[in-house]
Amino acid sequence: MRLMDEVEKEEEKVVEEVQDQWCLVVNAGFASPKKFVVVGYALTSKKIKSFMQPKLEGLARNKGILFVAIDQNRPLSEQGPFDIVLHKLSCKEWRQVLEDYRQSHPEVTVLDPPDCIQHLRNRQHMLQAVAEMNFSDSYGKVGVPRQLVIKRDASAVPELVNRAGLNLPLVAKPLVADGSAKSHELSLAYEPYSLQKLEPPFVLQEFVNHGGVLFKVYIVGDAIKVVRRFSLPDVSKWEHSKDAGIYRFPRVSCAAASADDADLDPIVGELPPRPLLEKLATELRWRLGLRLFNLDMIREYGTRDRFYVIDINYFPGYGKMPEYEHIFTDFLLKLGNGKYKKKSG
Repeated sequence: MRLMDEVEKEEEKVVEEVQDQWCLVVNAGFASPKKFVVVGYALTSKKIKSFMQPKLEGLARNKGILFVAIDQNRPLSEQGPFDIVLHKLSCKEWRQVLEDYRQSHPEVTVLDPPDCIQHLRNRQHMLQAVAEMNFSDSYGKVGVPRQLVIKRDASAVPELVNRAGLNLPLVAKPLVADGSAKSHELSLAYEPYSLQKLEPPFVLQEFVNHGGVLFKVYIVGDAIKVVRRFSLPDVSKWEHSKDAGIYRFPRVSCAAASADDADLDPIVGELPPRPLLEKLATELRWRLGLRLFNLDMIREYGTRDRFYVIDINYFPGYGKMPEYEHIFTDFLLKLGNGKYKKKSG
């Protein structure tokens, strides 16, 4: 116990020293003093491994940013002081701790507000913001697939699907999107009776042919980065008539399934127009109240300007995003510098 106390005191001492420290930043040929931006982070072990890479931490320190691990076994208000709190923990207790901390430390930027994040953990509500936008401009139209929520009694699914007028095949996804491996599992059903085998709660989405490619649109504050990923293959009418039953898939989109270097049909592989993505991201940042998220987006096969958002994820796998270290540190620096400017202004 004594050893642990000494370690904790030493970490606090480092943070205090860094807060009082000034680093030299060259600006227009002159060295100007600038405070370190201290970012406290509370992440799952999996997220720490994928996100907190040595290259990120090294680049951050060179830019005047210090990452400090938050000890979840100690009161948050006794740690720091922090300029920014970066988190991705889903337990109810942590959400309450963070909400209390936000109330008592309004000067600290929390990425992102717990209540806003919770909205994305339920697929019944996740795409609601996109659906309500009825988004359309000269560059294209963005919507969501028609969907149906099944909360209980899978035996009633065939009747519910028929009543809702959903077209087959249907993609089934777990209702809860908590970042676990299970929440990323998909099932593709060619006839409604096979859905009785699934365990509620889940969401049914109409499957939209999209050339087997989806676009992951990463959003970090104002920055947008798009990558291509292979997805479920298209379903022809002939296949639909011949196939029956349900097919289960693990996580469909992953780093190993990158389609950026693949020889794709230009109509399939062409990225969504940049102006469309910028307008969509701006609107969603406001509606969701989030700054760290990504969209899984598809283009309806045979069209150039008809897009669907099929999933939204909070604090996604940025480690798979090209140049994420530079994009993320620039974002944190902008947040931190903005705070200091307000204080001195």
